[in-house]
Amino acid sequence: MPVYKAPLRDMKFLLNEVFDYPGHYTRLQSGENATPDIVDAILNECGRFCEEVLSPLYQSGDEEGCKLENGEVTTPKGYPEAYQQYGMGGWQGLSAPEEYGGQGLPASMGLLKQEMMGTANWPFSMYPGLSMGAMNTIFLHGSEEQKQAYLTPLTEGRWGGTMCLTEPQCGTDLGQVKAKAEPQADGSYKLSGTKIFISSGDHDLTENIVHIVLARLPDAPKGTRGISLFIVPKFLPDGNGGVGERNGVTCGSLEKKMGIKASATCVLNFDDATGFLIGPENEGLNCMFTFMNTARIGTAIQGVGPAELSYQWALDYAKERRSMRALSGKKESDQAADALIHHADVRRMLLTQKAVAEGGRAMLYYAARLADHMVEGHTTGDAKKADAYDDKLGFLTPILKGFLTELGNEAANLGVQVFGGHGYIREHGMEQIVRDTRIATLYEGTTGIQALDLLGRKVLLMTQGGAVREFTLRVANFARKNLTDKRVRPFAVELLKLTAQWNLLTVRLMLAARKDRDMVSSAANDFLMYSGYVTMAYMWARMAAVASDKLDKGGADSEEFYRAKLATAEFYYERLLPRAQAHATSMLSPSRNLMQLVAEDMSFIG
Repeated sequence: MPVYKAPLRDMKFLLNEVFDYPGHYTRLQSGENATPDIVDAILNECGRFCEEVLSPLYQSGDEEGCKLENGEVTTPKGYPEAYQQYGMGGWQGLSAPEEYGGQGLPASMGLLKQEMMGTANWPFSMYPGLSMGAMNTIFLHGSEEQKQAYLTPLTEGRWGGTMCLTEPQCGTDLGQVKAKAEPQADGSYKLSGTKIFISSGDHDLTENIVHIVLARLPDAPKGTRGISLFIVPKFLPDGNGGVGERNGVTCGSLEKKMGIKASATCVLNFDDATGFLIGPENEGLNCMFTFMNTARIGTAIQGVGPAELSYQWALDYAKERRSMRALSGKKESDQAADALIHHADVRRMLLTQKAVAEGGRAMLYYAARLADHMVEGHTTGDAKKADAYDDKLGFLTPILKGFLTELGNEAANLGVQVFGGHGYIREHGMEQIVRDTRIATLYEGTTGIQALDLLGRKVLLMTQGGAVREFTLRVANFARKNLTDKRVRPFAVELLKLTAQWNLLTVRLMLAARKDRDMVSSAANDFLMYSGYVTMAYMWARMAAVASDKLDKGGADSEEFYRAKLATAEFYYERLLPRAQAHATSMLSPSRNLMQLVAEDMSFIG
């Protein structure tokens, strides 16, 4: 059975040499204990846990899946024991406040943990991942009484959490939410309605599950302005940190999915379930989406994770599997054929996976620094700082989520292709990565929704192109500083061209949208993908600049490591980055070629 190995060398290269996380942590109040030695120890121990405990459950969990019997959900064999180890190890509270039992480390430490867990076993990682969303919401918007009742058991991992948004009649369009909340004399509410696609909605890993639920009060306005947010526990708290009577929320069914089968995705029925208002009435969406940028960074991990995992397994296979002779001549004359690794087209696929995994990881770690500042602004009551970094992060998150999950899906499919026929066979694990990864482009908003959020909302509506100007100025300043480095100069020159083009494309779309309202929607996907390729190019240039400097002056890793970085950067710029120009051409194409065909003429049958 294939195994996962934590990419600690690459992670530490980014943390210590590219993004200076040690210096970054000294500037954070929450970074006092995030010393280089502590961070190193945490990464090593988390890597061991993921390799030895979570990775072996990845395929077996998919084979067994979750089961619903007598209204209760059970997870695959080994999951409860693994979750117990996870909780006892203190992993859930890594970045949680100390006053509620956490370790108080920066938010980015949680992201590093989540990357390794998500790569080793994404379905398992979803259980604690959903709990983090509930914890963040209660911490920021809950009353002190609610914090005392829920945060400590959630932080300790004794309780789990969910985010209940979607209903049968609505997905992204939450203005159609119909779940009802009736006020009670004691200040609580009775919730009724059905929620679907609820990850971790029910399971046997924790003694309680805390649902964060969107619902409407009786006199609520229509649309998104009339939605409130409620805490609805599976079991009502007993007041002593334990659980009391069962609440009126049940799992009606488990969704039958193509992937992530070990993750319980539930239909939840709320039948006069007791709930408690969190945050102001009719401002549920504002409360729910406070940490949405950090949630979307988390989802973007499912672009990086499968690229990394599929690459690891495909690379090992390509070194061992032999087929034909290399076109440039025999490479292994003592063998009947040469290994796949010697064929250029196989190298193309492997290097694409490598470039996506390592470039995507750099994008995540770049954004995680911004998230640290944003979270600290919220926790210290510095609204100005929180808003400023939320804006910076808000521009990047649709790129991270949309672009990285699309490329992660591509990378996973390339892994199957490297294996050939064996990639289609379940025992090798490659097809499971594809099935598990496919959903990443859908939840937390499809790629199309992310694209509209980026172009329509963040770029055109909110900033009139200012978000692009601000980011590209940072990229251009970096490029100009590196024009004198002969190894990095080709990348820097290309970046300068791209930053100018990115701004020009933004202006042209802004002008076109004034005359053609469909232009924003028709151009959005191409704009997002173009933005992603340029952003990843910036990350690869930054890695190349550090690698070049370390080759001259010496670094923490070997010369071979740094030369591999430069070679992969060259591959990215020459083989993958040209795709951006196709997107640039396509985004300027008029919407007429999409909209002129009337719906009735889309198909002629019979």
